[in-house]
Amino acid sequence: MRTRRGTTSRLRGWGGVATMGAACALTATLVVALPRGADGDSGRAPNGSQRVSEAAQARVPGAPRADAKNCVDQSPRASTDDGPTIDEIKKRKVKKLIVGVDQNSLGWGYRDPNKPGGELEGFDIDLAHAIAKEILGDPEAVLFRAIPTNQRIPALKNKQVDMVVRTMTINCERLKDVAFSTPYFETGQQVLAPKTSTAIKGYDDSLKGKKVCSAEGSIALEELQKDSKGADISTTVPNQLDCLVRLQLGEVDAVVTDSALGASQAAQDPTVELKDDKPFTTEFYGVAMNKDATDLVKRVNAVLEDYRKDDNGWKKSYDDWLKDNLGGKTASPPAAQYGSD
Repeated sequence: MRTRRGTTSRLRGWGGVATMGAACALTATLVVALPRGADGDSGRAPNGSQRVSEAAQARVPGAPRADAKNCVDQSPRASTDDGPTIDEIKKRKVKKLIVGVDQNSLGWGYRDPNKPGGELEGFDIDLAHAIAKEILGDPEAVLFRAIPTNQRIPALKNKQVDMVVRTMTINCERLKDVAFSTPYFETGQQVLAPKTSTAIKGYDDSLKGKKVCSAEGSIALEELQKDSKGADISTTVPNQLDCLVRLQLGEVDAVVTDSALGASQAAQDPTVELKDDKPFTTEFYGVAMNKDATDLVKRVNAVLEDYRKDDNGWKKSYDDWLKDNLGGKTASPPAAQYGSD
């Protein structure tokens, strides 16, 4: 969705304060059930999206790099067998998979207000439907719940959702609280700032004295807490998109976020861009589940094995939703690595 430039000098995008207020209202929601659009079809990412730097483009990843110390090789080996978690899901009166997603990230999990019904669409949404099809025999057997960034782990621990498919990075610290599938996308942290901000070069000393926003519970905040580069990192928000809102209002100078998400936000608002020529971390998204749901994790890993190979699976979804926003670069899914049987 290409947005109009706002008329207010401090508003850098999104077509005005009314739209901004709507975005804030959406991201303030903790857990909201979202219906799937009636037609169930997936559209394509907008054409003409802003081309981003090589840093924002999706890499062509194979096995995770040796310097990616993020425990991506800890997931149990794939299995198509049912178990106690899946049995309970199948016994529900309304037999649906409950999936925590985003509803504000273009290309990942997004409700397009310009389409009838405002259906959820995106790369993560396609994956959730593929999982539902394999487990329950129906791709539409999904109840989506919008989960803010800082509520992903609590929602899993409290069993409000069966899984979270929401650009969630696998790392060792999170594995203390939740379980992850094998990785399905490679990304990394990067700095997002206005194009007019030539002083900010990336994640370096050019951030000194600048106000930088990140989401609570995000890898971005963890990295900034390790090394802020002299920036003021006191601005944190429940949901990552709120950082873009703060940036557009001129309340912060920059945002640190995943490069894949940042590229999508640059497509939403062409007045901002990813700085530097590459992410300063290497990370991988995984499907997150309750730590005790081992059978479900194994089943999702089995789905991912097929999804990576199927031309109508990972590749089609990438081409539909992400390729344009990520510079038109062809990409492949990261290879699976297993930690146990």
